[in-house]
Amino acid sequence: MWHYPNIDAIAISLGPISIHWYALSYLAGIGLVLWTLNIRARTLPKNWNKDQISDLLFFGVLGVLLGGRFGYVIFYGAERAIADPVSILKIWQGGMSFHGGLVGVLLGMAYFAWTRKRRFFDVADFVAPSVPLALGCGRIGNFINTELPGRVTDVPWAVIFPGELIGRHPSSLYQAVLEGPVLFLILWMFAAQSRPPMAVSGLFLLGYGALRIISELFREPDTHLGYMMFESITRGQLLSIPMALIGIFLITYSYLSKNK
Repeated sequence: MWHYPNIDAIAISLGPISIHWYALSYLAGIGLVLWTLNIRARTLPKNWNKDQISDLLFFGVLGVLLGGRFGYVIFYGAERAIADPVSILKIWQGGMSFHGGLVGVLLGMAYFAWTRKRRFFDVADFVAPSVPLALGCGRIGNFINTELPGRVTDVPWAVIFPGELIGRHPSSLYQAVLEGPVLFLILWMFAAQSRPPMAVSGLFLLGYGALRIISELFREPDTHLGYMMFESITRGQLLSIPMALIGIFLITYSYLSKNK
């Protein structure tokens, strides 16, 4: 086992201004999304210029921040928000829901598609392969914040977090790898070939949902929530199951429509 390294949550402090590692992890993720979107724009027959990509990224980031935070409050932190409403604004302390962020991004993409007169799934299929790298960066931010502690274990790579004497799975790092590089490579290779509309978006939903269900097997459920069902099913798994099913439906529908 190894002890969690003593990492200061504040990366840079300039007088009254403090920049947290959590914020830097999000900025790194945004930078990777922008980089990969520009690469994809050069390989797709659809016309995407840098201004359009910048606008799309703006709406996506806005959706992540608003949807992710309010999703966390709704799904995981309602009691805390009621007791301390100001805590909703303290994003730098962590507490972002992927599923809420996904809803926010979908709304942002829908608005972009509507105002730019593009089909929604043309936009969604374009964005989907770039998203996992940002998710992986966010999970690293979770680890630095000592969020998402894993279940108790005695495996050799277990982490002893501050204030504890027991080892836990570094579940946030598991999620960083699965939701980041693994899902990215799957989607990037799949999207490298011409696919029918909805197929890439469907694979993203299916891939993330399946990988999240797996990673949640090693993650300790939120203390105030506990297990949702059968003393083993977590809130994250319950939210990921319909996501994976929708992904299967989109993939099936896209290829059936193509064959017709």
